Amino acid sequence: MPTELHVVFGGGQIGPRLARRLRARGHAVRLVRRSGAAPEGVDLRLGDAADPAFAAAACEGAAAIYHCMNPAYSAAAWGRELPRLADSLIAAAGRSGARLVVLDNLYMLGRPGGRPLDEDSPVAPVSRKGEIRARVAARFLEAHRRGEARVVVARASDFYGPGGTGTHFGDAFWPDALRRGRGPLLLNPDTPHTYHFTDDVAAGLVTLGAAPEDVLGRWWMLPAAPAEPSRALVERFSAALGRPIRVQGMPRALVGLVGLFMPIVRELAEMMYQWDEPFVTSDRRWRERFGPGVEVTDLDAGARATVEWAVRHYGAR
Repeated sequence: MPTELHVVFGGGQIGPRLARRLRARGHAVRLVRRSGAAPEGVDLRLGDAADPAFAAAACEGAAAIYHCMNPAYSAAAWGRELPRLADSLIAAAGRSGARLVVLDNLYMLGRPGGRPLDEDSPVAPVSRKGEIRARVAARFLEAHRRGEARVVVARASDFYGPGGTGTHFGDAFWPDALRRGRGPLLLNPDTPHTYHFTDDVAAGLVTLGAAPEDVLGRWWMLPAAPAEPSRALVERFSAALGRPIRVQGMPRALVGLVGLFMPIVRELAEMMYQWDEPFVTSDRRWRERFGPGVEVTDLDAGARATVEWAVRHYGAR
């Protein structure tokens, strides 16, 4: 059987991990990013994915295309860049005939209202970024309905795990946690919250890239370990590290005040509702479709892997 070409767009938290998994499956893999390197054995293309000509050339001959890109964390950047990326990759997938697998988040679903979030949850964004995500998600699925491209969307909650520099357990957490034994968190650490492990996200995308055609034209909640409070996850980090990490929270009123001076905190402030009540996902539909034996990384193993990565990545700084 000829080797299939799988093209991964995005060199951040998931793209390189996905590229390695696809390569291990025996596929020819191309990683597309603006700058940087590619994992061993993976072809690298550098350029702007929002440029339709560049994206089409990068996807020529592809069997599957994976959209794992995320612009800078701001509503302005998302509103400007996400529609352009969507249109460019839809056109590239349509031209090549490749399946387009899109990684998305849960911002468009809004408040859980005491219910687990799943494929039946209404699209009801309560943030600017959620509104943008809702419009772009609708564009992808409409493209499938119109026959412009063959599309499937995967969704996940907040990430944790190796490579997760931009997560709540990344650049803002680990330097202080390793040096001073205190982990800064803007969120409420005591409400249950689903966290998706980075390697599990990559594995789910691999599954959707190879599944039969009946998975297309809709979105799927990726599988995750059971939800627990963020404080409990930090306790698992502490056990893996072998010394305590104290959660250092910030009162909601102070988050708003700090946001006046720090743009990234201002952008995060509108998403704090996700920790006002249990924010729990259900992967029931995934398990019904792909089997009850679907494996996810348990939280202790995920914590150990995260700590090992954090010590390597941040420990020398």
